[in-house]
Amino acid sequence: MNYRTIALFLSLLVARNGLAGADEVISADAAPRWWKGNIHTHTFWSDGDDFPEMVADWYRAHGYNFLALTDHNVLAQGIRWRKQSDLSKKAAGDVVAKYLARFGPAWVEIRGAGDEREVRLKPLDEFRALVEERGRFLMIPAEEISDKAEGGPVHMNATNLLEAVPPVGGATVREAIANNFRAVHDQAERSGREILVHLNHPNFHFAVTAEDIAHVVLERHFEVYNGHPGTNQHGDHDHPSTERIWDIANTIRLADLNAEPLFGVATDDSHNYHGKPNASHPGRGWIMVRTTHLTPEYIVKAVKAGNFYASSGVVLDDVQYDPQSKRLTLEIKPDGDARFSTAFVGTRRGVGTTGKSVEPQGKPEGRYTQRYSEQIGQTFKVVEGLNPSYVLNGDELYVRAVVTSTEPPVDPSFDDQRQQAWTQPVGWTLRNNSPAE
Repeated sequence: MNYRTIALFLSLLVARNGLAGADEVISADAAPRWWKGNIHTHTFWSDGDDFPEMVADWYRAHGYNFLALTDHNVLAQGIRWRKQSDLSKKAAGDVVAKYLARFGPAWVEIRGAGDEREVRLKPLDEFRALVEERGRFLMIPAEEISDKAEGGPVHMNATNLLEAVPPVGGATVREAIANNFRAVHDQAERSGREILVHLNHPNFHFAVTAEDIAHVVLERHFEVYNGHPGTNQHGDHDHPSTERIWDIANTIRLADLNAEPLFGVATDDSHNYHGKPNASHPGRGWIMVRTTHLTPEYIVKAVKAGNFYASSGVVLDDVQYDPQSKRLTLEIKPDGDARFSTAFVGTRRGVGTTGKSVEPQGKPEGRYTQRYSEQIGQTFKVVEGLNPSYVLNGDELYVRAVVTSTEPPVDPSFDDQRQQAWTQPVGWTLRNNSPAE
C-alpha cells in the first residue's frame, strides 16, 4: 500500500467517524501560501492601552494570521495586577467595561474595591487558547528590547522568544544594536528556537543612521514602514526617509562591506485601540509571509530568508525572481477602481559611497545620516498596471520594487498617504559567492 493510498484510507476513516472538516487545515501536501501578520504591537503589559486578549482578538477578527505582542522589555508571563483607575485613565474610557463585555465575568479577574480595585493581566500562555485557531490565527511570544545609546532610543524586536531579553546597551548605537542582536542569538542557540530580530523605526528621535544599520551586518531586518505617526517616516530636510535609509545602507553593505542586504518589514507599532486621534492604531502595516505552515518556526524561517513582502494596504498575489532570466515579476491583486504604479528601485555598481556631513538647518535633532549621491536608490523603471516586471541588465547591485496605489489606507498615519507594498532586494551577489534567489 503506497503513501497516497494510506492517506486516502485515513481520510475516509475520519469522514466515517463524523470528523470530516476537523483536519481540513492540515495538509499532507501543503503548498506555500501567504500569511498576514504584525510583529510590533503593545498592550497593558507596557505602554499600550488595552488588554492583550482584546488586542489579539482585534487582529484575529480583521483577517490576520499571526500576531506578536511586543511589549517593552517584558514578555506577558507571570502574575500581574493593575489598578482599574490607572487602566481607565490610560485608555481614556471604561476599558474594563469593554473587556467584561467581550470576555465576561467568568474570565475577567477583579479584586478589591474603590481606588484599590485591580484587574489581572493574563499571560500569553493563559489567554492564547481563547484566540488561536489552528491554521488560521497564531500568537507568537515576542518583546521590544528597548535600549538607548548616544542619547537616543535603540529599539529592536525579537519574535518567538522563550524568555525576555534585558537590554544590553553599548557605548555607541552600533554597539547597542550588535550587543542586543547577540543576546537574542545566544538565546536562540541555547533554546534551539528560530528567533527573528529586527531593528525598529530608525527615524524615531532620529536616533539611528543609515551608516549604523549598514555596518552592523549581523542585523538583516529593519522597519521600512512603521504605522506610528511619531516615527518620522519621511524624515525631514536634514534626515532621509526610512526608505532612503534602506537604499543607502544596502548600497554600503553590498558595495563596500561585502555583506548581505537588509530586508524591510512593515508594522503597526500599535499602542492605541480606542479611537484616539493622531495615535498609533492597529491595522496600518504588516508583513505577508510565504511559507507552507502557520507555525512560529516556519514564519520566522521564511522572513529570515526574505520570503515575504511588507505592506500598508497593497496586496500582491505573487512575487517571483528568476535568477536565470534575471526577471523580477509581481502580480498585484485588483482593488476596486484603484490604479497601481510600481517603481523598480536600486543602485548600480560603481556608484560612489562617499557621503558628505550634514549641516543642520535650525535646531539640531538626533543623529545624521550623511548625504549621498542621488544615484543611490534611483528608480530604474516605473510600470503601471497589475503585472509589472523588470529585467536586470547585470550592472545593478540590487533591485527592489515598491508598489503604490491611488487609494489611501483605511486609517492613514500621515497626510496624503497612499497604500503601498515593498518587496525585498533581489539580484544581489557577494564577492566569490553565488547569486541570491
